[in-house]
Amino acid sequence: MSNFQSFKGLTACEAEASRRKNGANVLPERAKKSFFSLLAANFRDPIIKILICALIANIAFTFRNIDWSETIGIMMAIFIATFVSTLSERGSEQAFRRLSENGSRSICRAVRDGKLVEIPAEELVVGDIVAVSAGERIHADGRLLSGILEVDQSALNGEGREAHKRPSDKSPQKSLDAENMLFCGSVVSTGEGFFRVVSVGVETFWGALALEIQEDTRRSPLKLRLSALARTISKIGYTSAVLVALVSLFNAFVLDSIHEVGGGLFGNPLLSQAIAAKLNFHFIFGELIRAFTLAVTVIVVAVPEGLPMMITVVLSSNMKKMLRDKVLVRKPVGIETAGSLNILFTDKTGTLTEGNMKPEVFVTGDLTSYRSLKSFSASSEAYASFVASALYNTSSTLTDGAAVGGNATDKALTGAIAGLTEIKTAELVRLALGGSLPRETCRVPFDSAVKFSSVTLADTSFVKGSPEKILPAATHYIGLDGVCPMKDKSAINKLLREMTSGGARVIAVARKQGRVASSADLHDLTLVCLVSVSDRVRREAKSSVGELKGAGIQVVMVTGDAKETACAVARECGILPRYGCALAVTGEQLAAMTDEELSEALPRLAVVARALPGDKSRLVRLAQKSGLVAGMTGDGINDAPALKIADVGFGMGSGTDVAREAADIVILDDNIRSICRAVLYGRTIFKSIRKFIVFQLTMNLCAVGVSLAGPFVGIDTPVTVMQMLWINIIMDTLGGLAFAGEPPLERYMCEPPKRRDQPILNSYMYSQIGFTGAFTVAVSVLFLALPSVREYFGFSREPVRFLTAFFAMFIFQSVLNCFNARTSRINIFRGVSGNKPFVVIITFVLVMQLFIIYWGGAAFRTSPLSVRELISAVSVSFAVIPADILRKLILRITGRKKDF
Repeated sequence: MSNFQSFKGLTACEAEASRRKNGANVLPERAKKSFFSLLAANFRDPIIKILICALIANIAFTFRNIDWSETIGIMMAIFIATFVSTLSERGSEQAFRRLSENGSRSICRAVRDGKLVEIPAEELVVGDIVAVSAGERIHADGRLLSGILEVDQSALNGEGREAHKRPSDKSPQKSLDAENMLFCGSVVSTGEGFFRVVSVGVETFWGALALEIQEDTRRSPLKLRLSALARTISKIGYTSAVLVALVSLFNAFVLDSIHEVGGGLFGNPLLSQAIAAKLNFHFIFGELIRAFTLAVTVIVVAVPEGLPMMITVVLSSNMKKMLRDKVLVRKPVGIETAGSLNILFTDKTGTLTEGNMKPEVFVTGDLTSYRSLKSFSASSEAYASFVASALYNTSSTLTDGAAVGGNATDKALTGAIAGLTEIKTAELVRLALGGSLPRETCRVPFDSAVKFSSVTLADTSFVKGSPEKILPAATHYIGLDGVCPMKDKSAINKLLREMTSGGARVIAVARKQGRVASSADLHDLTLVCLVSVSDRVRREAKSSVGELKGAGIQVVMVTGDAKETACAVARECGILPRYGCALAVTGEQLAAMTDEELSEALPRLAVVARALPGDKSRLVRLAQKSGLVAGMTGDGINDAPALKIADVGFGMGSGTDVAREAADIVILDDNIRSICRAVLYGRTIFKSIRKFIVFQLTMNLCAVGVSLAGPFVGIDTPVTVMQMLWINIIMDTLGGLAFAGEPPLERYMCEPPKRRDQPILNSYMYSQIGFTGAFTVAVSVLFLALPSVREYFGFSREPVRFLTAFFAMFIFQSVLNCFNARTSRINIFRGVSGNKPFVVIITFVLVMQLFIIYWGGAAFRTSPLSVRELISAVSVSFAVIPADILRKLILRITGRKKDF
């Protein structure tokens, strides 16, 4: 470390004055929402609003004869849905806070009162003199005063190569390219020095990005679809209510009059007199109140009060499953949105690649290639020289079997020899030095201006750097036959071009007898080898990209790396096809395109190289403007704005706090495979929601139909209040829990994504709700009306036994309709074993139903059935299965939509 005595630093009083004037070094943090504020926000859900309106109407207009089963059911639905959703969001936020805690305990070294002291990073102020060295993070923006540094700014600009920083008389500018400026969030790779703080907190480059992510984003696809569903249900409910009210008035004024006077509807003079007698204020007012009460009841019954709770349960339960798959969901609605993705903008480093630079190929001067360090040991002299260079000519050190510190290249080369024992390493170093001891006499650290580094041990120098710098100075090479003269360099230069065209970074390693203290000494070198260093593509990257493409999701790689490197990785991953019209552009080319041109080119876009921070946000906005559901992955500060405005932002678990704060979902293992799982879970959730809606709307249609038809067949109350409460529990609570456990099926990834504005209800669902609901109502009405059925169950002798059989038949129909709703396959039991909660809940319902039949008594208006009667009632309920199979077969034969 340079002598800090040359810097006085600030006094305690000066530091406090600077803090009052320029602010503290604290990044903006989103205000934590209290439990009650989250609860209030959940009450603004569109379906919840409908439930609240229905509840108020039910209490206000039917208070004297209120149906407490429906009222209590709605209250429970509202409470459970909002409360569970709030707990789920609160839990996710707390888990995220724990994940981010380590970012708030950073320590840095600053000169205060003439002494170098350690202070918390948040206590830094403008004017502080801060010491930095290799491996340390920079916690404020500042101007470099002394030292030469290589700084990793990838978190800020996405570029994999280090930025060269040196003191300069130029005025400090807020540009990442400024050679004398250091920026908060970057990491020192090599070198050491001092810088003066010029910006802290929100005024830093990092702070500006953190402020940008506080902006609100647009509504999720699920919210839009639920709003549309709420409008549809409202229209259906209101229309049904009006029709029921009119039927009630017609029944009161006309049908009852016909029953009183006899005769027909037309040409009956007594009918007109009977109707006229009823046209008095009290009768009309009473019948209007009765008709309105019935209409309100229909609206209340028609509302799927179990839907909000089911959505909450399915989102919460899948959040726990996804956490086991290394996916932390911060915002529950983000899961479903992931299933609707049309386009995914993904980073390269760490997501498609492993995030670790490793040597891939070693090539000696005789053009022999070695695919591993072990095979390279066959060329013993070249191998020994490489080991010596990797151990001494580096800014990294070996600690506990791993390379620590230094830039990415040094860590890769030094890390390659980490598996060697100390004895073996010492033996190889002595071989490289001709038996001499490794006594260091000179060192030249790497400088991007000269593009090489060197170390002299005894009288042998080891040089490492750019091939363009090393190869022209090489006169010999080390091959299998020892040191040989390098007469023709065209062959190795051709091989070098082939290696770099593949996107790898190539480093040349050489040695020389004598001292290398500057570029002037770079002559008469002996080439040891060329090393191809690259960040390996993840083994699962290609299959994961293929899976996303198979799901109809366009994958675009956005990176700060060079175009050649980006395209090579994109081809290996399957993002950029070798043949076709896919487009690969640089950030500079992107900036030259108008929004209209870029929107037109977007469907063909595959790679954006040398991308700038603003490019990602622009791409997301234009994709959304084109009607697409856009996803973005990122780990750096520069990714935060795009993560925030994307429909679903995937932050990386190893990324910066700002990026994770902006994300909807955090990928804990940084793996694109986990993104595929998130998409699959999202699609499964949407399918589960649709299945539950089919089941509940079918049951609602049946409940309304039976309640309205009952009086016309002489049964005023086919279902009692307590029975309706049990039906509501099955429809809402138990049904929601059952469908929430639907397993993710790989075939969902073969379907195209849903449009952002695509309604939840589709033609298949309408056909199933309408057909199955109408058929179930028909079976129920025939059961109640047919004399033969009444006689079989002894209606004239014991009406309660007959109504018990009807109640049993109705519940078993509901259970079987559960199986019909959960799959579009002919075999309704297919895959049911994958949803264990479904099996458990259905079993529980059946057991409870038998208990109610035999022990419900007066509370449930039941009377024990004989085994023969029970089997007969259950047999009638099984009619819904062949009926639904017939519907599915008709859809297949006619070629209409046959799935959710």
